[in-house]
Parts: sequence; structure tokens; C-alpha cells
Amino acid sequence: MIVDLNALAVFATVAEQKNFRAAADALGVTRAAVSQTMRKLEESMGIALVNRTTRSVSLTEAGERLYVDAAPALAGLQAAVEAAGNISGRPRGQLNLAVSSIAESFLSGTLLASFAEANPEVKVHVTVTDEEFDIVAEGYDAGVRLGEVIAQDMIALPVSGDQRQLAVASPSYVERHGAPSHPRELASHRCIGWRTAAGIASYRWEFAEDGKEFSVAVGDEITTTHMALMIRLAIAGAGITFGMEESFRAPIERGELVPLLEDYCPRFPGFYLYYPSRRNMAPKLRALVDHLRRHRRP
Repeated sequence: MIVDLNALAVFATVAEQKNFRAAADALGVTRAAVSQTMRKLEESMGIALVNRTTRSVSLTEAGERLYVDAAPALAGLQAAVEAAGNISGRPRGQLNLAVSSIAESFLSGTLLASFAEANPEVKVHVTVTDEEFDIVAEGYDAGVRLGEVIAQDMIALPVSGDQRQLAVASPSYVERHGAPSHPRELASHRCIGWRTAAGIASYRWEFAEDGKEFSVAVGDEITTTHMALMIRLAIAGAGITFGMEESFRAPIERGELVPLLEDYCPRFPGFYLYYPSRRNMAPKLRALVDHLRRHRRP
């Protein structure tokens, strides 16, 4: 069977958008053209790839399998085409990045601002998210996450130094309630927890003692999905909170928060820019990798 690469690209866009009209808008064609291409692709393969409704589409089992297998290959072909079309070496196009909300050093803006200035033909789109997913399947060029959660088949480049998590509280809270001397004492304190999304369990507070790691499920009197609100609440004296040291650095330096339980907060590898191993890396991604290396060079 002769593979229609254009039809596969249309199918991949439909799978990502989960809507024919949205896919048509993304591709710059009509909805009818998308529908016709999908129908011909399914006829040529002899199997249904999507379940259609009046509002959206969902992938069949065959469609899911095809998308998982085809998306990385299509991304590689796109990168090869972009590389061939940029003989002059000028990076261009949209660079899609998925970045953890707690990657403070990367999200500070300094690196991205200098990259954008040095590469005016690259449009940078940053999605700040703490969901874990396949960046290739979701159409991202690269992501930024803690090194410990990055898949081993990815290429990873450090964007920060070692990190640690801290428990912090305002001086007024410590004055009123005292400071815990051990993580197990957190159960008797008011705590401000963080969760990635509504309906998801709060993040467990992780510590280490005598080289052994352990976690504590605190009684979250307040929980939020918004890191900035969590910090504001702690500054306001609402309780003890826990998170990346980078997130608390500014209020600690201003005296608005004080670190607690530091002896139980070890350091660990920090944040990394990660991307799939491809023989033909798109110039826009290569430009970001090179810029990051220059930025981090002593």
C-alpha cells in the first residue's frame, strides 16, 4: 500500500485537535477537505480510524495505534524538511515548549528573552503545565522538567543547578505557633498544600533522614493549584508550605518567609531541557540548544 504522507499529516492534526473544524483551521484548509482526506485514508486502509460525532471526534483503537506510531515519524520528517529548507542556517518557524510551572530559572524570562532577540524568525510558544505526557505525541519540540521524571530515551540538557525542596513559613506564623523540629511534627501545624489539578491528591512532602528518603502526608487546611497563591498565603501567615527553593528565594531574601527543617531537605538534580533524539534536528530547536549552552557556559 502506498502511504499518503499528506493524509497522515491531516490524520495526526485531527487526532491532536479532536475536531474536524479545528484541524481544518490549524491546517489552513476547509473542513470538507479534512473530512474527504480522512475518508480516503480510511478507505485505503480498510479500517475506521476515528469515531465521528456532531461536535468532536475520538480515535478508534486502530487510530490510537496509528497515531502513536506515526506522530514521531511525521515530526522527524517535518524536522528534516525544515533543515533542508534552511540552508542558510537561519532558524525559523514556531518553537513549542512544555515547561513545568516550578522551573523558575527557565521561566524567569532572561534566557527566553535573549533567545527571541537572537532569533527573530522563531516564534516561541511556551505552555506552562505540570501534566506528564509524551511531548512528541502532543506536538511539542522540547520540554523542561525535573531530571528525575524525564524518560531515558530523551536527550537532556541542564537548565539549572541542583535543587532542593523547602518547608517555609512567615516569621509571624513561627512566632505564633513555633517551628517544627522534625517533619513528623508537621501534623500538628496548619499547612498549605499544592496539587497539579482539581481532584488530584495533594503533593506529598518529601524529606530525607540519615540518607533515607521518606514522605509526609500533611493535613492540608488549604490546597491550591496556583503556586503564586500558595506563596502569598504563606507570606500572609496562613501556615507552613512546601516547594522548590527557587520559588521561595525572593520572599526569603526579603524576610517575608523563613526556611524550616533544612536538615531534612537534601539536594537533587535540577531542571533539564529535554527533546527526542533525532538525526535531523530542526534549526529552531538546534538554535535553542546552542543558546542554552552558551548561556550556561561559565
